Amino acid sequence: MFERLSVMLMKEFLELKRDRWAMFRLIVPLLVQMLVFGYAATFTVHHVATAVLDLDQSRASRGLISRIVATSRFDVVDVARSSRQITHDINDGSATVAIVIHAGFARELADGQGAPLQVILDGTNSNTALIALGYLGQIVSQYSAQQASAVTLAPTLARAPPQGIRLETQPWFNEGLNDRWFFIPGVIGTLTLMQVVSLTAFAIVREREVGTLEQIMVSPIRPVEFILGKTVPFFLIGLGDIVLISILGILWFHVPFLGNPFVMLLNASLFLLATLGMGLLLSTFSRTQQQAFALNFFFVNPFFILSGFAFPIASMPKALQWFTLINPLRYFLVVIRAIFLKGVGLRALWPDSLAMALLAFIMLTISVLRFRKSLD
Repeated sequence: MFERLSVMLMKEFLELKRDRWAMFRLIVPLLVQMLVFGYAATFTVHHVATAVLDLDQSRASRGLISRIVATSRFDVVDVARSSRQITHDINDGSATVAIVIHAGFARELADGQGAPLQVILDGTNSNTALIALGYLGQIVSQYSAQQASAVTLAPTLARAPPQGIRLETQPWFNEGLNDRWFFIPGVIGTLTLMQVVSLTAFAIVREREVGTLEQIMVSPIRPVEFILGKTVPFFLIGLGDIVLISILGILWFHVPFLGNPFVMLLNASLFLLATLGMGLLLSTFSRTQQQAFALNFFFVNPFFILSGFAFPIASMPKALQWFTLINPLRYFLVVIRAIFLKGVGLRALWPDSLAMALLAFIMLTISVLRFRKSLD
């Protein structure tokens, strides 16, 4: 068995070595996608098109606008003179945010009555609008606290107003709240899932499509040996891809790696076994590469969306939350982010590791049984 398996593995690696275009497809597109997703996958918003209507024209209102512009989060594209102009800017899409400062803003702020500030948002892009509103809330809160402190220290005030609640935040594991540190480990798992599943499904279907599968099966090699010979190279390729793009994420994007590399490799191996089982299962339902492509698109995209990569699983409907339990990417994202940013070990990660091991065993077992049946 080991002799036949070694011959099968040698055949696969020789084919890969001779196909230089295949080597290019396995490495270069992965690195390019890592760089593209690494820069594109972010919740940070800069240079939001902003229209401003200042009806107060006071020192306080101009100071607030200057504070907003200085953050580089907002670009003032129009200094409006009327509410009609603000409406036009939002309607034609030239401005995403409109800030309206009403007359009497400085007087009400100085009197401590609470000066209203109107913010109009283009809700067609709700994500950008909500993030921009959060930025504005922080800027206005800081500016309001600064103005209140100046009023408190004024000699004309008989006594200082009572202090309210002061919020002090202390983020752990990502002190700067850099969302790229959150996304890069997720990109590693997502790219690996897409590549390994497609490689496994297409490689076996290609053998059947060109007619070499029947030739191999009439040889002394057994079905299990054929399956191992086809999947082991993809397992090694997937493991190499994880190491390669992890190093790229650490060196290029400066994502910290605080965990144990051996714990990382162990969980990556469990994840790869589960994805290999998924790709092998898709190959049993496909007779042509077009069918394999359609099934790959049908299954991999939902697995990506329902993995917790960008959308919290806890916010999904209960039915979808139950469906995520059969998604190996869900568990691997928890593991890889914890290893990268927290540096935790198997003592904390064993539930997710066990889930990936069970999924790998179930998927590989079903896939092998279906594959043997399809050969018969």
